[in-house]
Amino acid sequence: MTDNIPLQPVRHKKRHDNKRRDGCCPWSRCCGGGDFRPRTVWLGHPEKREQRYPRNVINNQKYNFFTFLPGVLFNQFKYFFNLYFLLLACSQFVNELRLGALYTYWVPLGFVLIITIVREAVEEMRCFLRDKEVNSQIYSKLSTRGTVKVKSSGIQVGDLIIVEKVGLLISSCFLRTDQLDGETDWKLRLPVACTQRLPIAADLLQIRSFVYAEEPNIDIHNFIGTFTRIGLFDLEVNCLTKILFGALVVVSLVMVALQHFAGRWYLQIFRFLLLFSNIVPISLRVNLDMGKMVFSWMIKKDSKIPGTVVRASTFPEQLGRISYLLTDKTGTLTQNEMVFRRLHLGTVAYGMDSMDEVQSHVFSAYTQPPQDLQASRAPGATKVRKTISSRVHEAVKAIALVHNVTPVYESNGVTDQAEAEMHYEDTCRVYQASSPDEVSLVQWTESVGLTLVGRDQSSMQMRTPSGQILNFTILQIFPFTYESKRMGIIVRDESTGEITFYMKGADVVMAGIVQYNDWLEEECGNMAREGLRVLVVAKKSLTEEQYQDFEARYVQAKLSVHDRSLKVATVIESLEMEMELLCLTGVEDQLQADVRPTLEILRNAGIKVWMLTGDKLETANCTAKNAHLVTRNQDIHVFRPVTTRSEAHLELNAFRRKHDCALVISGDSLEVCLKYYEYEFMELACQCPAVVCCRCAPTQKAQIVRLLQERTGKLTCAVGDGGNDVSMIQEADCGVGVEGKEGKQASLAADFSITQFKHLGRLLMVHGRNSYKRSAALSQFVIHRSLCISTMQAVFSSVFYFASVPLYQGFLIIGYSTIYTMFPVFSLVLDKDVKSEVAMLYPELYKDLLKGRPLSFKTFLIWVLISIYQGSIIMYGALLLFESEFVHIVAISFTSLILTELLMVALTVQTWHWLMIVAELLSLACYIASLVFLHEFIDVYFIATLSFVWKVTAITLVSCLPLYILKYLRRRFSPPSYSKLTS
Repeated sequence: MTDNIPLQPVRHKKRHDNKRRDGCCPWSRCCGGGDFRPRTVWLGHPEKREQRYPRNVINNQKYNFFTFLPGVLFNQFKYFFNLYFLLLACSQFVNELRLGALYTYWVPLGFVLIITIVREAVEEMRCFLRDKEVNSQIYSKLSTRGTVKVKSSGIQVGDLIIVEKVGLLISSCFLRTDQLDGETDWKLRLPVACTQRLPIAADLLQIRSFVYAEEPNIDIHNFIGTFTRIGLFDLEVNCLTKILFGALVVVSLVMVALQHFAGRWYLQIFRFLLLFSNIVPISLRVNLDMGKMVFSWMIKKDSKIPGTVVRASTFPEQLGRISYLLTDKTGTLTQNEMVFRRLHLGTVAYGMDSMDEVQSHVFSAYTQPPQDLQASRAPGATKVRKTISSRVHEAVKAIALVHNVTPVYESNGVTDQAEAEMHYEDTCRVYQASSPDEVSLVQWTESVGLTLVGRDQSSMQMRTPSGQILNFTILQIFPFTYESKRMGIIVRDESTGEITFYMKGADVVMAGIVQYNDWLEEECGNMAREGLRVLVVAKKSLTEEQYQDFEARYVQAKLSVHDRSLKVATVIESLEMEMELLCLTGVEDQLQADVRPTLEILRNAGIKVWMLTGDKLETANCTAKNAHLVTRNQDIHVFRPVTTRSEAHLELNAFRRKHDCALVISGDSLEVCLKYYEYEFMELACQCPAVVCCRCAPTQKAQIVRLLQERTGKLTCAVGDGGNDVSMIQEADCGVGVEGKEGKQASLAADFSITQFKHLGRLLMVHGRNSYKRSAALSQFVIHRSLCISTMQAVFSSVFYFASVPLYQGFLIIGYSTIYTMFPVFSLVLDKDVKSEVAMLYPELYKDLLKGRPLSFKTFLIWVLISIYQGSIIMYGALLLFESEFVHIVAISFTSLILTELLMVALTVQTWHWLMIVAELLSLACYIASLVFLHEFIDVYFIATLSFVWKVTAITLVSCLPLYILKYLRRRFSPPSYSKLTS
């Protein structure tokens, strides 16, 4: 399988039922679904497969051709108020319940559904085109006809796909596990012995072979085999509409009760339910959906966050209420590019600005004539200079040898190892290793003059500044492990016959291995505080006899049947004593641009940041410090490794005594704590200003997100860039994918896609804040608009002996919610309280949104009272001032109602946009122009009289002027938090 073949999960809808998904991972369909079983795969013969496997196809669509319409309708009518209006519309087919023309109810409902269907269709088409692009990528497959091209979607289990850019196919290769554990480093993997001996790759098809693989499981570090996801804002609005429905039922019952339940009172209840149906606004959903489309369009068109894509337009207001941000490290906070920063020899240190001195020392070590070497041994300054030069040379040489890096040569995009290696061409050479740290160290030695030009399993070739090739035989190599925290290598210099044991590792283990010194601990601490990843390098010279003795004991230990690992470790440790300390190296994983100011913005906004990474604890700790995820005045509590319940209990008690302390914990310890003390751990962790979880598997990342949602009830946002982040992104309330070196897997599965982490600050502080505040204002104003006319209907019915007769009929009731008031009300999506620059400069403004103040029961009650006041004033005013005919009541009240709504929009607006002014004038013009065609409901001659004008003016002033006065007094004596910034 190639290194970049997209094996992509199907996008799930957001879950809010807090139920666990079945399977080994959130995308268990990739494993075939159902019960997981081991499988036997015949190489190059997919037709021999014993079970049916899913196609290698990316599918991020929610529907297919047949389920689109039923699915969209179901998702719409599962909302309470949509289902309610469907029942209302259907009730008009019953003669006893009909209140007017059928279009009065069916046209608004149909309009809402059409808008929704069009929006969903556009999103589905975009997903389809994106998926088609990825599924059409071409790869090379080995077949009996030779190498053939195949689309990604055509790859089957059993196909032999040529692995490019990773060495020879059948001898050895480097693999990347970034889609599993987030680490993009290359890991050396050797094939089984029988395939190593095949002369060409095509011979794989001639041998009768198959691979037996264990069933899928969550352990990504071991393999046994043989070669034979609705938004919170919508839920809150849904809750408010249920309250409005309750009010509708109560008002209807009160009206029937005041009639003393006379006659067929049960029919009267249904007629009143229909009569006051405007209490639950049918236009609320379509206004919010259209608003979300506008917000999404604004995000995509923002020139300051180029390349941002909104893949789920139903979530923009969610960005305004994020309490917890969970982020990946590698490729998200960092560039995954290690840079060598420091070489420390104890008495002298070389930084980036003094690497030319290191280069000079290395150059002199290989180019100085023999007579100069004798002269350099004279006492005095020359001796000191030679000593430093020698130490630098030994340090660089050690760094150039102790690693697992392999140079790979490429030519014109096609690997041609043999030809390129013959000439060691620098332009064709690419370094591959198990860690980007390793590559950065070898690249640094190349930059100072000592270049790794060749390597196989038994030898290494180095090129000196003079062009000479040095050959080293690899006698033994001891790979790095998470437990040992060090690696070693024994080499023989073929030119001198010297045998040397080189070792490098973390300071915590190397301190007990190297000879006594008084600077190691102090300098390691200093470099770590600078955010550098520190390695200690040491060496030990061995005689031929010493090595032969070690080799004999080492081979014997490896042949042991019992306690083999322990015996092998004991033999190796016999060498790891009194080693000569050569140097300290400091490398840095480059942070993404502006990560530090972005994290500071998020922290000041009241958002707690959790970093979930598959990296090592030391690496994660360094990155947290370097990115200022943890501030300088905050302590860091590193959770000690725990494996039992008692150990977890003791460590949690120790952690409980810390205050204002960031937490760093490994995935294994986290699993133990969640198993025995889930509630206690989450309670303590949620109090931390920042949390770093290292060695996290993808399932653990999703579990942490789920626990945060369950324990806090707050909104979460997950940010990642790789396939291993997909489960976390889909579990979070808002998923943000970063398009980077690890491909588009996270981006395709996320709700929002960005190109750089720094764009997240503007996405939340500006667009998230504006979207939430605008959605809150829009929803409350639509509710106000409906409650106002419902109050007028209630007053009208009460005055006329509680009759279930509609005040406005036909086009008046439809026009009120559409062409007369729709544009001004909807123009509130352009409103903003502060400029975007101010929102970024003062992220504290975001904190107010976390409490849900823009849309709360308090603000809802205020708007209900305003609606009752204005509706009562308009209706009673019209009843008091009308002269003789009923149509005059309709003309006065309806005109006053329209003008009141337009003035209320003006009262609500905080920053005028030219489109708002156009919407106000256009709506007023539409109403005036339509009066000519409304003679059935309004006396056209009456509205042209002075009496009509002054009555409408008086009623409108009484309904609106007090609110303008209250708004002025409130801003004068109790201004909002942003008012000082806008003045």
